[in-house]
Amino acid sequence: MLHALAEWLSQDIRAFNVFGYITLRAVLAALTALAISLLAGPAVIRKLTSYKIGQSVRADGPQSHLAKAGTPTMGGALVLIAILITTLLWADLGNRFVWAVLVVTFGFGVIGWVDDYRKVVHGNPKGLPARSKFLWQSLVGLAAAIYLAFAVSAQGNAQALDLFLAWARTGFDMNLPPKADLIVPFFKNVAYPLGVWGFIVLTYLVIVGSSNAVNLTDGLDGLAIMPAVMVGAALGIFAYVVGNSVYSRYLLFPYIPGAGELLVFCAALAGAGLGFLWFNAYPAEVFMGDVGALALGAALGTVAVIVRQEVVLFIMGGVFVAETLSVMAQVAWFKYTKRRYGEGRRILRMAPLHHHFEQEGWKETQVVVRFWIVSMMLVLFGLSTLKLR
Repeated sequence: MLHALAEWLSQDIRAFNVFGYITLRAVLAALTALAISLLAGPAVIRKLTSYKIGQSVRADGPQSHLAKAGTPTMGGALVLIAILITTLLWADLGNRFVWAVLVVTFGFGVIGWVDDYRKVVHGNPKGLPARSKFLWQSLVGLAAAIYLAFAVSAQGNAQALDLFLAWARTGFDMNLPPKADLIVPFFKNVAYPLGVWGFIVLTYLVIVGSSNAVNLTDGLDGLAIMPAVMVGAALGIFAYVVGNSVYSRYLLFPYIPGAGELLVFCAALAGAGLGFLWFNAYPAEVFMGDVGALALGAALGTVAVIVRQEVVLFIMGGVFVAETLSVMAQVAWFKYTKRRYGEGRRILRMAPLHHHFEQEGWKETQVVVRFWIVSMMLVLFGLSTLKLR
């Protein structure tokens, strides 16, 4: 909104041309989202407390977490509100990628809200049944994957629709332009053509997988939000590069017109996340809940797909990946040993991975800060792929 107003005013007052720069609007977006989170946070926490929207703690979780029962949850709604308001204020609302990311983010946010609501109202830590949650995630993720398969390859929605119709006319057997290839980091000319079906499958896995990975990580005070902020900010830099014809050509990235505007969204995510961390830091006054974790994970996955950095997301989000793999390995090994030996066995003391380190004797704050440090190193490593090619 403010971007459109500045464009209109710039016709008569040249000073307003400065708001046409994405970098300035990204800085203002981060500050705006941070301010909204900090100012609205206390009121949101009081409202959640008055509604008795308290966290239910897993009976099989660490005993030290029982003291957290009753802490207000669903605080992720604060992050989403800050992101929405800020993006609407500072982003170019005519940009198709901005709307695509917003729709996916809030689509997953609604799923998380329903899940949290059931946990709170019914007092059941499991919330929305796993099958129902996965079904709705799949529907949103698949719709986004189909749209992005053609939007990334086109100059606008009209051309994207033409590509979709051409794909249908060929019997759903058509290749996409090279800009839609899977990029392998650290190599200048290594990219793998995916085709439409390959792009859709990969995008679906990235969005749904990222969403659930962040959700699994959100188990300690401040653990998930800070890596999400760091990864989101880094993806914003990639968005700026691939959305700029000069920088993308110089750094050997595909040029994707319009992708640069996602820098504003990523900045809003970072600012909102830092504001939320003020209240989510140990000892947390509010928890993010699935409404925030599922939405932020899906947002990161969607941005990574648009800027063609799925592999880099896997690197920078290494903490999320490790948490997810720890759960998968624990469950698979338990089922296998139970079938083989009649008694389930565990690889870790407790899954996800952060609980394992708690059981090893690490304090909660130690686990969180050390995971932050690992995330920062991985994000810097991912950013190095901008030049090390």
